[in-house]
Amino acid sequence: MIKPEDMLRRTEPVLVTGSTGYVGGRLVPLLLSSGYRVRAMARSMKKLRGRRWSNHPGLELVQADLYDPGSLRKAVEGGSAAYYLVHSMNPENRDFAEADRLAARNFADAAAGAGLERIIYLGGLGRESADLSTHLKSRAEVGKILQTGPTPVTVLRSAHILGSGSASFEILRYLAERMPVMLIPAGILKTRIQPICIRNVLKYLAGCLEKEETTGRTFDIGGPDILDYRSLIELYVEEKGLRKPVFISAPFLSNSRLGYMLSISLAKLILPVPSSIVEPLLKGAVNETIAENNQITRIIPQDLMPCREAIRRGIQKDSLKIVETRWTDAGDLNPPEWVRWGDAPYAGGTLLQGGFRVVLAASPEEIWPVISRIGGNNGWYYGDFLWRLRGWMDTLAGGVGLRRGRRHPENLLVGDALDFWRVLDISPPRRLILAAEMKLPGEAILGFEIISSDSGAELRLGTRFRPSGLYGVFYWYALLPFHDILFGGMLKEVAKRVARPVINGPLKFKPGPIS
Repeated sequence: MIKPEDMLRRTEPVLVTGSTGYVGGRLVPLLLSSGYRVRAMARSMKKLRGRRWSNHPGLELVQADLYDPGSLRKAVEGGSAAYYLVHSMNPENRDFAEADRLAARNFADAAAGAGLERIIYLGGLGRESADLSTHLKSRAEVGKILQTGPTPVTVLRSAHILGSGSASFEILRYLAERMPVMLIPAGILKTRIQPICIRNVLKYLAGCLEKEETTGRTFDIGGPDILDYRSLIELYVEEKGLRKPVFISAPFLSNSRLGYMLSISLAKLILPVPSSIVEPLLKGAVNETIAENNQITRIIPQDLMPCREAIRRGIQKDSLKIVETRWTDAGDLNPPEWVRWGDAPYAGGTLLQGGFRVVLAASPEEIWPVISRIGGNNGWYYGDFLWRLRGWMDTLAGGVGLRRGRRHPENLLVGDALDFWRVLDISPPRRLILAAEMKLPGEAILGFEIISSDSGAELRLGTRFRPSGLYGVFYWYALLPFHDILFGGMLKEVAKRVARPVINGPLKFKPGPIS
């Protein structure tokens, strides 16, 4: 039952930072369904508008950047409470700890200036000690910085989050499904952890708004099970019906820096998470994450889901393709500066372009489903070996590679990760624009455009590349023969899948500016 005083409080919006991320993207609809007015914040308004809940009558969308105090003050103004659900551990930030410090200071200042009633922060578990990983130290430091301001801060220190689409779950899935022999230091395999299901995390986060006694306090949140990493992997294997892996923990792996670096290097090649994220996470895997201050279980009682059930549900949702949010959702939507709808082709310097077009005896609505399903497990329709080779090369260079796949096999949203691309713009059934996130000597855009004609529809596949220096120009021309093979072949294969006659093409063409 909602109290009358709570109804009054709900006339002021609750700000959710990181609202397009893994946790924030699930918390926003939960708060809306509970009757709260919500102000969802992100750096990209286009990405916000692409969320399924973006048209809810109780929702405000606000574009703001934690590194831009001006935009941040506007986002916080007039709010009652705020969730701080962001961190800077991504491929764009080499020093994520310093980036997190700056963001937290800016947010604490903005909250103080706006007279915000409270902040709720989701951090990470880990007993403070000299050997605590940089990642966990940073999560703890952010909480302390937020607490330096006058705004009361509720800190929830979470263990590993289990749920379809979470980074922890994806790492677990890849280890269990793709590594029949695991070369892992014994120090990691024996580390005790207390994972928690995403459903329980969300209930704790939402419950803090209902319970005034959580204001200004710090709580540890974990599930009902305490186990080690080896047991967690074996649980996943049992639920998935796989053969148990062979664990190899040679002494040199645990007792030397070389051993740990070897394990991390192997993980970078196999896991779907970028190396900039893999390394700090694995270095933190030697730290126990066990809830010690569990008073919140009495303040916000709920049924805590055991690890086995959380894994089973995660596997089921993944199989049924009903993953609401994914760890890759948190990636920034950063279109290159030279990409502006309608910019002249010479704007910003040298722009190298190429592509193919084909005319089909089909409508855009018939062609679009084939385009929208591209990538991930569906493949790129032609020359998949070359795509995998490029992905493998990107992984070796420290990039994201092809391992991220896609959130859903058929549906795409602005901001979705799509292998080593990110969806920059999508306008069914006319246009899909992808921005490259692989390691490149420049910036690249891949575009699919469908244009109606009297005889059918013309499908255009074009790439635009802004080289960085002479090496970037050399890179473009070295790959040009492969582009010709791939793009022409892809359009032919799309025509086959649409199952409609080809009227003309594929023919080469030079894409103009994105209109």
